[in-house]
Amino acid sequence: MDTIYALASARGKAGVSVIRISGPRAWASVRDLAGDLPEPRRAGLRRLTCKGDVLDEAIVLVFTAGASFTGEESAELHVHGATATVSAVLGALSVQAGLRPAEPGEFTRRALENGRLDLAQVEGLADLIEAETEAQRKQALRVLSGAVGESAELWRRNLIRAAALIEAVIDFADEDVPVDVTPEVLGLIDKSTQDLVLQLDGFGVAERIRDGFEVAIVGRPNAGKSTLLNALAGRDAAITSEVAGTTRDVIEVRMDIAGLAVTLLDTAGLRETQDSVESIGVDRAVTRARDADLRIFLLDGDDIPMLEPDPDDIVVRGKADLGSDHSGRILSVSGKTGEGLRDLISAVEDRLSRRATRAGVITRDRHKAAIRAAISAMESARNEVEQGPDRYELAAEELRRGIRALDSLVGRVDVEHLLDEIFASFCIGK
Repeated sequence: MDTIYALASARGKAGVSVIRISGPRAWASVRDLAGDLPEPRRAGLRRLTCKGDVLDEAIVLVFTAGASFTGEESAELHVHGATATVSAVLGALSVQAGLRPAEPGEFTRRALENGRLDLAQVEGLADLIEAETEAQRKQALRVLSGAVGESAELWRRNLIRAAALIEAVIDFADEDVPVDVTPEVLGLIDKSTQDLVLQLDGFGVAERIRDGFEVAIVGRPNAGKSTLLNALAGRDAAITSEVAGTTRDVIEVRMDIAGLAVTLLDTAGLRETQDSVESIGVDRAVTRARDADLRIFLLDGDDIPMLEPDPDDIVVRGKADLGSDHSGRILSVSGKTGEGLRDLISAVEDRLSRRATRAGVITRDRHKAAIRAAISAMESARNEVEQGPDRYELAAEELRRGIRALDSLVGRVDVEHLLDEIFASFCIGK
């Protein structure tokens, strides 16, 4: 394979920039620049030179094959982060025989191909690079650490054991088998199925942690929804006016609430209207509010038409600066003065945090499809086993189908067509 190199840290001026090199000539290329090399996995300060010119004083690290991120012989140069310095070092590498610039995600792809990461871990790494909130970081790190692969391996072992028991009966069909394997086989299938169903149930929350929760602010026209959105966002994200029906489309603001990515939606005021443009806005508001993970119902005297709060939704009274509900039965807020905002944010945080605790380890549609395929196969296998030994061959085939589905989860089979799409989202140097 070619030896590849790339800037692994962010482009632009920095205190330190990291250049990564991987492949059969990694050590030789660094030796050409630095002279002698430090011991593997021990940093050493070296002067980098090319054709007699000093390029920089750099920290040099080298890694043996099998003990590096890619699984190949590799090296890192920690150089001063001036643009000119980085360009000079990359230029010196470019003229060496056998080296070429890395393509996007190529270091990680080599880690996959060399067995250092499974496909789910690769996806976890991509999510970690993109993580904006604490919850996203923790979830991505859990996937990167191998949580999906460890779970898949456990389910896979159960199915392999079940298939082995079934096939043993098939192999000795002409002889008396002293032990009925049916109870153990069904137990293994049921245990794995239950675990997979739990993961499927937790997929929606895990996906929301990754992509963000949606919280819709709904109410009648001129109830103060846009003012409330601006107060929560800390900026003028939406136009506010005394004229009812100012908001015609859904306005979105991205926030971090309790470490969770949250998109607040300011929607058109809900009312019956003859204005065709406003009517479109109302229809969109109702649709987005129904699809949102949580709704904040902002009351302004009357109930809100067209929608009914779910048990977990938050109902508040707006314009608290004009007079609060002192009964204590309902929270009052004011986008103008900030009254009640902290309590409102705490209520949103409480509801979303409770949901986040139910997250599973699978985070992508591809994971969900593989889990569903495995559950379908196990349900079919169970049905065949229950019909007796005459159907054991069909049961064994269904178990093998379930094993293949779990193998695809971590990239053992049937994923080659996905790789280009996955690595297209990676930056160069990763």
